[in-house]
Amino acid sequence: MGFMAEYLTHHLQLDLEALRNGNLQLRHLSTALVTACRGLHSEIDFALAGLETLAKVFDPPAPPRSPTREQDLLTSDPDLELLLSKISTVNNLLSSLEKKVLRSLQETVSKHNLALPSVATAPLPPTKPMAVQNFEVKVGKSQRAAVMVDVESGTVAITKKGSGTPEETIPQDKILQLIKYQSVQSKVRLVYDRDQNKSLSRDFIFPNARKREAFCQLLQLMKIQHSNLDEPDLISVYIGTWNMGSTPPPRSLASWLTSRGLGRTQDETTACIPHDIYVIGTQENSLGDREWVEFLRASLKTLMSIDYRVVALQCLWSIKIVVLVKPEHERRISHVNTSSVKTGIANTLGNKGAVGVSFLFNGTSFGFVNCHLASGSEKIHRRNQNYSDILRSLVLGDKRLSAFDLTLRFTHLFWFGDLNYRLNMDVQDILAHVTKREFEALLAVDQLNLEREKNKVFLRFNEGDISFPPTYRYERGSRDNYIWQKFKTTGMRINVPSWCDRILWKSHPETHIVCNSYGCTDDIVTSDHSPVFATFEVGVTSQFVPKKGKGDGKGEAPGSSPESLACIEWESIEVIVKTASRSKCYIEFHSYCLEEPQRSGENTSQSCDIPGFLKLSWSAKHLPMLHPILSDLEYLGDQHLLLSIKGTESCESYGECCIAMRSMIGSMAQQFETFLFHRGEETGSMRGWMKVRVPKDRRSTRERLYEWISFKEEDAEAVADVPTCSKLPGHRVRSRPHSIPDTASSYTNPAYFIFEGLPNTWALAPDIPEALHRPFNERQREGPRRRSPAPPPMEEEPWGGRPCSVVGGPGHGRQLSPLPVGRQKRPKSAVLERDLLAAVGDCSLTALHMARCLSELDRVSPERGSRLDGSVAGGPKVQLRQTRSALEPPPRGCPEMSGPTRDAQRHGHATEWPCDRGDRSRSIGAWLSHLGLEQYKEGLYENGWDDLEFFRDITEQDLLEAGVLSPTHRKLIQAKLRESSTESLQQRPYLKPNA
Repeated sequence: MGFMAEYLTHHLQLDLEALRNGNLQLRHLSTALVTACRGLHSEIDFALAGLETLAKVFDPPAPPRSPTREQDLLTSDPDLELLLSKISTVNNLLSSLEKKVLRSLQETVSKHNLALPSVATAPLPPTKPMAVQNFEVKVGKSQRAAVMVDVESGTVAITKKGSGTPEETIPQDKILQLIKYQSVQSKVRLVYDRDQNKSLSRDFIFPNARKREAFCQLLQLMKIQHSNLDEPDLISVYIGTWNMGSTPPPRSLASWLTSRGLGRTQDETTACIPHDIYVIGTQENSLGDREWVEFLRASLKTLMSIDYRVVALQCLWSIKIVVLVKPEHERRISHVNTSSVKTGIANTLGNKGAVGVSFLFNGTSFGFVNCHLASGSEKIHRRNQNYSDILRSLVLGDKRLSAFDLTLRFTHLFWFGDLNYRLNMDVQDILAHVTKREFEALLAVDQLNLEREKNKVFLRFNEGDISFPPTYRYERGSRDNYIWQKFKTTGMRINVPSWCDRILWKSHPETHIVCNSYGCTDDIVTSDHSPVFATFEVGVTSQFVPKKGKGDGKGEAPGSSPESLACIEWESIEVIVKTASRSKCYIEFHSYCLEEPQRSGENTSQSCDIPGFLKLSWSAKHLPMLHPILSDLEYLGDQHLLLSIKGTESCESYGECCIAMRSMIGSMAQQFETFLFHRGEETGSMRGWMKVRVPKDRRSTRERLYEWISFKEEDAEAVADVPTCSKLPGHRVRSRPHSIPDTASSYTNPAYFIFEGLPNTWALAPDIPEALHRPFNERQREGPRRRSPAPPPMEEEPWGGRPCSVVGGPGHGRQLSPLPVGRQKRPKSAVLERDLLAAVGDCSLTALHMARCLSELDRVSPERGSRLDGSVAGGPKVQLRQTRSALEPPPRGCPEMSGPTRDAQRHGHATEWPCDRGDRSRSIGAWLSHLGLEQYKEGLYENGWDDLEFFRDITEQDLLEAGVLSPTHRKLIQAKLRESSTESLQQRPYLKPNA
């Protein structure tokens, strides 16, 4: 390299002088480059000769080249142009040679009728059969039994203790429903068909919640294996993240890849069930790219006996992400994109940053981001900025959605890596809490949790419950000690034990995703970080093919009448955006179910009474009617609409949102309400009325494989405690949208404290009960029922004893899966100063609250026949609840309130409304609750099925119109109604399903 040093030392100045004199040819640099590359000529000539000879063998005869020109070329002095020409020739030969050889061999095979084995059609290697699994359970109060699950044969056998033969064997096609109890996390109810007109149910209590989950997973796997579906409804996704500390990995990664170790882990009976997709993210990985991929594939092949295929590999220095899938899923993967972003010094170095992969799995879009953020306890703002830079700069997903926030482009987005957020606590106190396994106190001071509460990062993301110790900074070679002192040339640095390595996710509303495990290993000790894993059960959609006579698969049949086509109709939209602009705006509509994006007209009205905020409204005349490419209910129920608010003059987006179409399907307009996001920030809110009309002959649907598992909040005996007055149907007056989880109040961003001259919080009443001192964030995220962190696995009370915490079940509406257990909760011990003020509710005067107050009285639609204020068109107003001025503080806890109403207000529930339905509507709700189908109560009420006297006469079509889309659930309801007459229902309003 002496010639380069010589150029930099002596000749660089000469080129600089020549450039000043107007000479653009850097003569001395060219000379240095020619000298550096002189050795390449002989190597390239040798390789080129061999490649040209091989190409001539398979090329058709061609006229020879001019020897004179070749001779002149070869005898000329070597220079950069010649070298580049040779490299270009090698490149062209390499890129075309394989195609030429393949084409020539194919012609030879076809010409001489040679029969050669086809690699493409070779059958996939058989997978290992699942062993029969046995579970010891309690049936009834004290009877012991064994439940045997045979996945391969598709049967569940029940054997009483002491008996040698099974008491009953249930085929998988007879199993109607599996109900998980949320109050007793080790209890499950199995509902099955015994004969054509009668269904039975069995309650099993497992030794612990982990065994119950293993039983449910095996039954789910059994359903999948024995289904007749060509395309899957449900897949399992494994996410792993590990900072390898620039050292080679150990020989075995078995514990990491099978989710075993600490935290919420897989049971041994299901740990070796292979996942459909493995996504492995690493940081400080010193292995070569190809070497690391082959090591992972070999590890999985040893563990699962499956040769996983590589979907994508993306690297940025030592940050790597690898996506592997089962061979049978390889054809289902399409539109693969990769990207990377540097966030090191001045965003130019790749020692910190992110790598990402996105793809479509049939009709479901996935995004995965593996990142390594800035280190250091004090660099919180730098980490937040890293997150923002990654969010804005990663180029992933559908290019048509590039203007949308990255978190809205995918059905499911997973974000993981060494996020490097630390704990704001003295190291000795941290060690003391870790020793006692008091993780709640540590999570209260976790920087990531605190920043999420402030809406600084990961808005509306989810994270599983953390029940494992901090994963950083361990002594290498063991997991016994944390090494929190780090000596550097600049002095000693304190690295407190922290949960640096995290896995979060965000999904479109009303999609199915369940986190089944979240933990870390305890036996991989080569790095100062422990590997972290999480596994997910994810619902996916296939490319929908209409039945014959219902279109050609690319759109509706030409000449179809408007009545035979589905349409999306908007009655009104109201938006509040955070902006100082006064420009007119329009709305852009995107969806995979639309042939092309659509846009509205300009907003019909706007006001800017509040500094920094703009309120916009659109009437039905200025909103487009949207026509999906297919009109089938089964197809539309899986679709989502992406909306963007854009300025008419600048076309700049002020915010984007996502609306699920499933809850909007029906002949009556439904209210939606959601948040607006832009570049990772919450920028406003949107609400309105819309409906998705589906033709009657297109309303057939089928049950998804994940819909047969439901969740039940309370045990059957607890139903007697329901209040004497039930809630009215809530679609038109509910305070939360379908598109987001029900919460007490979710606008906590200080940017929404918009009323000048008014306090953001109010004095705490001295007589507030102790129960109201629960942390605000826990109440905010928990949804319509009580939720508190689940105990660590080792603290589970055996044999179905009630745990001290209650985990909430599914929210209101037609939610497909339970609310994530770890939705941004702070533990009870994490009481910050502002929580004491927030204990009576969200005292901030928010944009969303303002929107409700300003438009509470003008939400009238003659077509709906009802008003937002509860009055009926043409009739007297019924006061549902007292309204208060926008400038009036929220009510404090009232000592005179008692019973369920007061408890509901404490925990952020809407107060029960006065009603005249009596006990009969409540009985329907209780009866559905016993079946585990309480999610259909509101839809039945809305369609007039609120009286037991008429409920027995309900038809399957009535159930379908009321929102009971699952055929199994419709069949179960009708079977139970046939078993009981109207009189017996009225005599026993809390009739148990197995009574």
